[in-house]
Amino acid sequence: MQLKDMAKKQKMGTYSLSFTAFVIGGMTVTQALLIVSIVKHIFLEEKPFSAVTLQLVALLAVFTVRGLFTYIHGKIGIGMASKVKREFRQSLITKYTNNPIQTSIKGQSGKRVTLITDVVDEIDPYFSKYYPQRILSSIVSLILLTAVFWQNWVSGVIMVVTAPLIPIFMIIIGKKTEKKANEQLEKLTALAGKFLDSLQGLITLKLFGKGSEEAANIKTSSMDYRTATMDVLKFAFLSSLVLELISMLGIALIAFEVGLRLVIFQNISFFAAFFVLAIAPEFYKTLKDVGSAFHAGKGSMAAAKKISQELEESNQIIQWGNERLSDAADPPSIQLNNLSFSYGEDYFSLQNINATFEPYSQIAIVGPSGSGKTSLLHLIAGLYLPSTGEMLINNQPLFTYDEREWFDKLIYISQDPYIFSGTIKDNILIACPGKEISEDELTYVIEKAGLTELIDQLEDGTNTYIGEGGRGLSGGERQRIALARAFLKRPQIILFDEPTVGLDLYTEGILQKSIEELSQNATIITVAHRLHTIKRADCILYLENGTLVGKGTHKELLENTHDYMTMIEEQQGDVAG
Repeated sequence: MQLKDMAKKQKMGTYSLSFTAFVIGGMTVTQALLIVSIVKHIFLEEKPFSAVTLQLVALLAVFTVRGLFTYIHGKIGIGMASKVKREFRQSLITKYTNNPIQTSIKGQSGKRVTLITDVVDEIDPYFSKYYPQRILSSIVSLILLTAVFWQNWVSGVIMVVTAPLIPIFMIIIGKKTEKKANEQLEKLTALAGKFLDSLQGLITLKLFGKGSEEAANIKTSSMDYRTATMDVLKFAFLSSLVLELISMLGIALIAFEVGLRLVIFQNISFFAAFFVLAIAPEFYKTLKDVGSAFHAGKGSMAAAKKISQELEESNQIIQWGNERLSDAADPPSIQLNNLSFSYGEDYFSLQNINATFEPYSQIAIVGPSGSGKTSLLHLIAGLYLPSTGEMLINNQPLFTYDEREWFDKLIYISQDPYIFSGTIKDNILIACPGKEISEDELTYVIEKAGLTELIDQLEDGTNTYIGEGGRGLSGGERQRIALARAFLKRPQIILFDEPTVGLDLYTEGILQKSIEELSQNATIITVAHRLHTIKRADCILYLENGTLVGKGTHKELLENTHDYMTMIEEQQGDVAG
């Protein structure tokens, strides 16, 4: 995404900048003419001040108009910058909010926050400084050069010869500046990501005695950012020095040429000589200003490149269709055809998963830690978009269906269900938004989920307020609230992600009983590790390193899959021990 293309799209802004530049150029020439005329009348012709009163008033008016239009010129640039930054932020936020789950599985959230805030703000100088100054310098310098040629063509030639040195050095230094600006942004996003990551895990770092070590890492990252910033400033100062030298050289040559012709050769009038000397500093100043702004523009270009890379990066955006799922009471059939998924290059991936789940079946997904069990469950849930392959629901691709239709038939119970800040009742009713639920229905699902004893102990019952993330509740109590949601929703597909991990025997017994009851009306797909859960499954998928190594019943896998048999023997040994 090129910033110059975005600037050209704002035609009204570009036309307004061009108009104000013409006015400023005209006022600059008029200002020089009036100053030369006043000096000539007062000092050479020795006329009284009353003879130049109108010219003084006109000069004041020129100063006012030039100052006003310079202000307007800058305001137009600021307006263009605000519009572009708003568009960039909206594009980034839309990308992240359209598919927050896909966004969350890649990279640190701190980097994205920095991208939306600080990096987008780096776009500002291009539109508020460089682009307006480029238009201003282009138009004003041509007007001033024309005015100089009108009075003294030799000075005009000197300007034409020396002026190109400024853009040449701008390009040479600008290339290096852009590289350093890219490095600075990389260091900034790395620092932000590291800092936020450390804040989120501060308790863990403290408990493991890693607080000082992490603080040292953040300090190192901060120092890297400081060094990168100083490198950028170093080139900014170098650029300013070069531009000043070229400007001084040009003005000195013109002053020398005009002085020789005025004093020695006497072939130029005082008016023309003074006019040229009044215009020359303005001419080089406009070129010098665009050179200085060019440095800021390079930083903006680096920021735009980083934002464009983020926007263009594939984020596996899920596009749902509008097909309706059957209203039949039976759960839909599920078929995985060559299903593959990757978190990105050099990251974990699932490869070519093939399986069929019949309605009302109980499926167990097993395998070593890190084998891809939870990732496969997310794919089945429709939370991740497959890299290749597809999932068929009733023989049609999942994403041809309406998103609401699919999630109305499904519930996902993870190891640590999220509990929102609010009442227990609110957290249960979230399973059926917009649906009227009677107190009898609520009491029924609370009983089924084994929450009755807990509710009876609370003074406000189901209206008891609980903190964000389930603060004040144990892991088992949070799991039972998730079960209450499942009983209330009565879905046709239930996904469990190792739901019994870390639970006490009482809660685990409730969960197992609930799974049995829910399975009467639904297909159950469980990421399992308990032997009794695995044995009861109609079909078991055994994964290793993202690959489906074995598939079948418990007996079939014992006979045909050596690694599965080893896993079962280890579990039985643990139980026996």
